[in-house]
Amino acid sequence: MSASHWPAWLRPDPKQNFSATFRLIVSAITGAGLALSFTWLYFPVYAWISIGLLLMMVLGARPKVAYFCGFYHAIAFVFASVPWIADVLAVHGGTSRLVGWGILLLIATVWGILTGGFTWTVNRIARRSVALACLAAPFVWVTSEFARAHLPEIGFPWNLLGYSAAANPALLQVTTVTGIYGLSFVMAAFNSLLAWADAAKTITLKKRLSIIVSAVAVILCTMFVGTRFVPEAKATHFARAVQPNFPEVDSYPVDWFAIHKDDMDELDELSLQPSAHRPDLIIWPEAPAPFSWQDNQFSKRASSLAIRAEHPFLAGVIEWKTEKVSSRHIGEAPYNSALLVDPQGQKVFVYDKRHLVPFGEYEPFPLIHRVVQSVSDEVGGFHKGKVAAVGTLPGGYKFAVFICYEAIFPGEIREFAARGANLLINISNDGWFGKSAAAVQHLHMARVRAVENRRSVLRVTNSGITAAIDPYGKVYESMPRDVRGAVDLPYDFRTDTTLYTRFGDWFAWMCVLVSAILLLPTLWKKYDS
Repeated sequence: MSASHWPAWLRPDPKQNFSATFRLIVSAITGAGLALSFTWLYFPVYAWISIGLLLMMVLGARPKVAYFCGFYHAIAFVFASVPWIADVLAVHGGTSRLVGWGILLLIATVWGILTGGFTWTVNRIARRSVALACLAAPFVWVTSEFARAHLPEIGFPWNLLGYSAAANPALLQVTTVTGIYGLSFVMAAFNSLLAWADAAKTITLKKRLSIIVSAVAVILCTMFVGTRFVPEAKATHFARAVQPNFPEVDSYPVDWFAIHKDDMDELDELSLQPSAHRPDLIIWPEAPAPFSWQDNQFSKRASSLAIRAEHPFLAGVIEWKTEKVSSRHIGEAPYNSALLVDPQGQKVFVYDKRHLVPFGEYEPFPLIHRVVQSVSDEVGGFHKGKVAAVGTLPGGYKFAVFICYEAIFPGEIREFAARGANLLINISNDGWFGKSAAAVQHLHMARVRAVENRRSVLRVTNSGITAAIDPYGKVYESMPRDVRGAVDLPYDFRTDTTLYTRFGDWFAWMCVLVSAILLLPTLWKKYDS
């Protein structure tokens, strides 16, 4: 096919140093490269250069080419970093492999549209000034991430750029002020600096290199020297975390408790084992088991366990509530919940999960029921909780629970701390993810929630990764994956309030405002296409 037959926006332009095809291919490669910071190698250096390489392909490109550079970057990133979504839908959702990958493509397309918006915006501003475009890029990047988190019904802020640096304690501390978006901004800003150094031909190469070297030195100094100044949190309490490691199943037989009597007895023993740590709280996670306070087989066992331990017992359950379930009927509505049983064996606290998993726990768009019916009928149908409930433990300290998928929404976890929670507990069933990178990715996000709010996070899961995270992001006492066992997780109560807890996503909103201010003037001016 000759160049004259290509679509106009793909035709090689002799005035440009890269062809459109080259730009699109390299952009897709940068997306796959960025994924290496979140899976396989877990090597964060890719996150410090991938967006910079993407911007190099965007600057000087035609607007449509710039847009599709971002689009294909996101497509490649999604398929390389979260392929487990397709596997979960196929293995546990009752869909075919083809449908599972089709839904993953749908997610990738949404991300592609937002990332395409980022690259188009930067390209548009670059027509006014390349330097201004590079200055704008980190603001616009954060805006695109913030938009992804707040999409109606299907917001999915998984693997934001900043999470790739979550393992570095020094860099992580910026989130106490800005939330995760500040860390994404820092990384996007360095990437943008790389793109500027490539594009700023009027400045000598020596000066550009010296600026890059200086920036690298500051970042490395912060990462390796700054870590020494991150405080060591001291824990005065321990919680007994039980990891049941129940297999994932599609349904529960009526005689489940009879079949699993030995398993339940073993969990009781693990919960009550003597320990030098003298744990003062027992936690069971969200698990693939029919735990419900409305079922006497579970409620009697839960009450007995709390009484015998002489400490509160927290567990993930399905709560059934009598309420209006349709326009005409009153019935029993299921909620994915956490409940606390006090040392007297009484249920004293319930939190109902507020942010359910789309297509897994509820149908975000009822009109496509027939497409996802197999998914929703097997694992869906839950009702959304409405209150960011905060409970009280003996001693008067407050705690809050967030369940599984909720860990990826910083604004919602921040609400618990703002309402007085001195301790955060994350219960989850990550067994759906199999051997994929998802469990590690999930832990990194929970780690950031701890630092954002300067709270201990006790993360208790069905099959891993069960761990304690201190208020500065250090991970303690993690259990091996895919084993049944118990571990005493250290924690403490905090009463201080971070700027992020107090003011929420102020930084992300500022990025939105700056992006709009920089983009709007370009919309009134006509540039060559």
